[in-house]
Amino acid sequence: MAALDELRKRRAFECRLTPDRALASLDEAEEFLLDRGLLTRTADSALPSLFGACHEEPYAPGKPGFGQWPRTKFPWFGELGARGHLTLAVHGGKSLLVAPEVMRALDPLCRAELERRADDPLLRHLEAAGPSELDDLQLELGLGTNELKRLRRPLERCGAVVARSMVYEEPHRHTSVLARWDQLVPESSGGGLDELVVAAVRAAVLAPEPELRRWFHWWEDSLVEPLVEDGRLQRPGPGWIAA
Repeated sequence: MAALDELRKRRAFECRLTPDRALASLDEAEEFLLDRGLLTRTADSALPSLFGACHEEPYAPGKPGFGQWPRTKFPWFGELGARGHLTLAVHGGKSLLVAPEVMRALDPLCRAELERRADDPLLRHLEAAGPSELDDLQLELGLGTNELKRLRRPLERCGAVVARSMVYEEPHRHTSVLARWDQLVPESSGGGLDELVVAAVRAAVLAPEPELRRWFHWWEDSLVEPLVEDGRLQRPGPGWIAA
């Protein structure tokens, strides 16, 4: 069990789980993303969390949801997106910042979803119109807000569509631009589910094995064993997976 204990210590250090490792700046947060490869917004699994690594008092102590976000550092997640890092909903619908190496692993999975859902009306419209703001999509497709949400949600969860936040100053308003995966990532690459899972386990350093199936909806029960056999993943103790 010495190896497992050592991995726990390494995870605490690399995933910045202790206050002495708190992120101190947006630049440091970007370095954290590039080092880990992917970051959840809030701590919801063994995957590294941006807000968890801030170790800052909550915005509204005692209140749930947004109130538990870091008091001053909560804009960092969106600001990293503004620096060009994609924010995806492929982690069970929750926001996930991804670095270029993880984008390459995701690429064939997201392109396969575009092919599988080729007849989807929103995908067809975006292919013809290009990346579009929500208001324009509602007008052009004749949809209400909730109807558009119902169309976009499953496409975002599988990576076929990516939403990027936009803020206008005059007049001040927030909106999103929707784009197909292939409009944001025009060059195809290798990768696939095995590479994505290995990258995610590497990001976490150490994870409970049953948890892996909840990270991405593409999960296959036969995935882990071959990765352990070829040495890309390891089992340092019963019920644990490391990279």
